Amino acid sequence: MSETMPTKQRACELQYAIDDVPPWYLTIILAFQHYLTMFGATIAIPLVISPALCVGDDDLARSEIMATLFFVSGLVTAIQTTFGVRLPIVQGGTFALISPVLAIMSLDKWQCPATSATVDPINITDITESVTLSGVATSIIPNITDNSEPIWHSRMREVQGAIISAAFVQVLIGVSGLMGPLLGYLGPLTIAPTIALIGISLFEAAPQFCQHQWGIAFLTIFLIILFSQYLRNVSIPCCKYNITEKKFRRVGAPIFKLFPVILAIFLAWFVCWIFTATDVFPNDPEHPNYGARTDIKLGVLKEAKWFRIPYPGQWGLPTFTLASTLGMLSGVLAGMIESIGDYYACARLAGAPPPPVHAINRGMFVEGLGCVIAGLFGTGTGTTSYGENIGAIGITKVGSRRVMQVGAGIMLVLGVLGKFGALFVTIPNPVVGGVFMVMFGMVTAVGVSNLQYVDLNSSRNLFVFGFSFFLGLSFPQWLKNNTEVINTGVSELDEIFTVLLTSSMFLGGVTGFILDNTIPGTLEERGMDKWGADIAASDDDDSESKSKSSTYDLPYITKFLEKIHCCSFVPISPTFRGFRNLCRRNSNNNYDIGNGTTNHSEREDNVIVTPTTVV
Repeated sequence: MSETMPTKQRACELQYAIDDVPPWYLTIILAFQHYLTMFGATIAIPLVISPALCVGDDDLARSEIMATLFFVSGLVTAIQTTFGVRLPIVQGGTFALISPVLAIMSLDKWQCPATSATVDPINITDITESVTLSGVATSIIPNITDNSEPIWHSRMREVQGAIISAAFVQVLIGVSGLMGPLLGYLGPLTIAPTIALIGISLFEAAPQFCQHQWGIAFLTIFLIILFSQYLRNVSIPCCKYNITEKKFRRVGAPIFKLFPVILAIFLAWFVCWIFTATDVFPNDPEHPNYGARTDIKLGVLKEAKWFRIPYPGQWGLPTFTLASTLGMLSGVLAGMIESIGDYYACARLAGAPPPPVHAINRGMFVEGLGCVIAGLFGTGTGTTSYGENIGAIGITKVGSRRVMQVGAGIMLVLGVLGKFGALFVTIPNPVVGGVFMVMFGMVTAVGVSNLQYVDLNSSRNLFVFGFSFFLGLSFPQWLKNNTEVINTGVSELDEIFTVLLTSSMFLGGVTGFILDNTIPGTLEERGMDKWGADIAASDDDDSESKSKSSTYDLPYITKFLEKIHCCSFVPISPTFRGFRNLCRRNSNNNYDIGNGTTNHSEREDNVIVTPTTVV
């Protein structure tokens, strides 16, 4: 038997609810915990995209990209928690944009040269000859001009321009409040293949890192599985001082549940260090196991600066092309849909009322703005909400917004420490590969999990998902090996088709969207009734679920916005009431809500209700 648990009761179960402020020392500890929780996924992104950007053996560049991503994540998290959706939710690098980045970099003009040199060919003079050594073509580059730049800069600028221009679409959707109507057409059968193909399309990246030492890779995988699955309910005994009772108490810390990836990385890293010190791993660069040594990248620690502040345009001015922008749009839209679910989950766990329409619109706006900022700084990806940190809130029972704001400050500080970012570039390749194996599998599973809403006994649904998924997986792979088949006679048009059709996520998502909205099927069969019930309720002026909480009000300025009549028509304003409610303003300047009215100065937030059930 189940019963609905009201928001106030849920908040009482928390140690600290969303508007509470823990003691400063506890705030710092909890904030650093959130940093560690998002760490594993964040460091993976620069390591995945750097080969496509032709970073080569430039470990210093990799560390600077990584530090930039942490810095931007902290900046966007601070904006989101303070002025955006105002939930304690971390903004970090998104995997949704990796597939479009790889598709863009697969164009002929961005292919990495055969040489491992890291300078741009346009700045190279007197390229004399090309020879073949051991069957591998290499270029002899005797002279390099003083003003040469790394070859990956031009590629990063192309990615930056694509992210910035595509993110402006998300900004416009947030400002205009169009997210609600769009969700009426984006159901589980569109989202499932889109998200699942993000992980599946990266299946080649993991073994490329694992191949240096499969034993270490499997050790890393084993440790992650051990900590996250078998030991997740095991707590480590710790002592906690109780100020009221003035004595220490024995408490359990769920270390394995909170930090399975970090623990696995450090332990596998330590094993690699032992095998390096004892020369179990050979010191011969030609040996397959050489990449597992811990001393081959130590030079980056010496080269990295102690302090380095990332800044917009640090790799040069972004370049903009239509093909890259359209390819990146698929990833931006996928990230938007995923974030909406994160908002509701975070609100439930943090003891906050369900987010109202204006908060969701503002969250979408800030996420788009965050991607623009990430593009300007040159992180190689955008930012999105992190579900891992939402899970940490549920475990620790601390949903304080202040904790997350301090966490944003920690990300900013550590993003400035160049040595810190360089340290994690030295992680041996097979350890990284083991993390990729588990992480990309989880991304795929998250996408498939959306099928829980649909009727899987329906042959219609099986066809839509199966065909969308398989087409998105097979056709881009074939096209990458046969790019010459796209020949319209217009090079710009060829690039657009190539980028779009080699993006598994785009092709699978568009196919699922078209089929799901054109093949006859009931809303219940398609899962749209469960999927969109809460979202539809947000714009329902007859909803009985209203909240007077000021949780989602903008600090300091909400009381002034309430006095400005036109602000009630702005979708990101805390005084926004939803388009249908605005249309029902009566002659006395009041809003009709259900059977009663409310004055503008005594507004109530139009919220989306998703009650938590207790079994």
